[in-house]
Amino acid sequence: MRLRDATMADIPTLRHWDTQPHVVASGAGGWGWEEMISTPAPWRALLIAEVDGEPRGFMQIIDPALEEAHYWGDCGPNLRAIDIWIGERAETGRGLGTKMMRAAFRRCFADLAVRSILIDPQATNTEAHRFYRRLGFEFVRQQTFGTDPCFVFELTRANWRQGD
Repeated sequence: MRLRDATMADIPTLRHWDTQPHVVASGAGGWGWEEMISTPAPWRALLIAEVDGEPRGFMQIIDPALEEAHYWGDCGPNLRAIDIWIGERAETGRGLGTKMMRAAFRRCFADLAVRSILIDPQATNTEAHRFYRRLGFEFVRQQTFGTDPCFVFELTRANWRQGD
C-alpha cells in the first residue's frame, strides 16, 4: 500500500466511491473534487491509497488550525485531522484502513511540532470507534459538525509511539 497525491485523473473514481452505500452511511464523500484537487492548499493533503497501483481508498490530512472553513473551530496549533475511507465495501476489513492510518501517522508525526491527530467519526459508527481505539485513539468528546453528531477521538504522539 502506498499513499500518493490525488490528481484530476482520480475524480471519476472518487465520484464513484461517493455513491457507495458504506461511504454515504459514514458521512464521507461528495466534496467538490474538481475544486479541491485543482486548488492546492498548504494546510491540506489529498491522498489516494493504492495497492498494486490500483486506487483503493482516500485520505485527507489537514492542519485544523489553518483550514479555511474552521470546521474544527478554534483548536490551536500543532494538530492534524484525518478523514479516511475505503472506496469499495469488499476492500474493508482486510487491513487496508490500518495500513493507511499508520502511513498517515508517520506523515503527520514527521513534523516534530505535531502533538496529536484528531478524527471525527459519526456518533453512531461504532465499528469506526472500535477501529480508532485499536489504533491508540482516545475518546475526547461528542461534538456536532454541521448537522452530524460525531465523536472526537485523539491520538497523541505519546500514544502513537507506544503502539507503533
